[in-house]
Amino acid sequence: MKLIVDADASPKKEEIIHAAQNYGLEVILVSSISHYSVKELPEGVSRVWVDTGIDLADFKIMQLASARDIVFTNDYGLASMLLPKKCRIIHHEGYEYTESLMQQLIDSRHLSAKQRRTSKRSRVKSMDPFAGETRIPFEELLEQVITEQLEKRNEASE
Repeated sequence: MKLIVDADASPKKEEIIHAAQNYGLEVILVSSISHYSVKELPEGVSRVWVDTGIDLADFKIMQLASARDIVFTNDYGLASMLLPKKCRIIHHEGYEYTESLMQQLIDSRHLSAKQRRTSKRSRVKSMDPFAGETRIPFEELLEQVITEQLEKRNEASE
């Protein structure tokens, strides 16, 4: 099991690295070369650079991710592609992407687009697709998901 971070936009890299070190887990930070840094990373943390361009980091994350990995992204398009791979996907605001949440996000996007097309006003207030979803502090969700994934790994190895 590894922790894969869509690192260009993640404000929670330090928290993820800290939690991973507590459990001895590998962290992979996937970043565009346009965000290149010479900052030294702690042991167990690696960085994968991709060229600049739309969705190149997403494609690399798709290539790296496998079942039971935990992926951190705020991109629900990427999350929707990872769910069939049996990854756990966490948003930095304390949400876990699930099939039902993905449907809510898609429905909300569709309704917002429909309202924009039919409205005479230039701006339409969008729905909150996360309404009703469980929101807990990011660090708490992170610990919970890591613990659950480790338990599943241990059960599978027995």
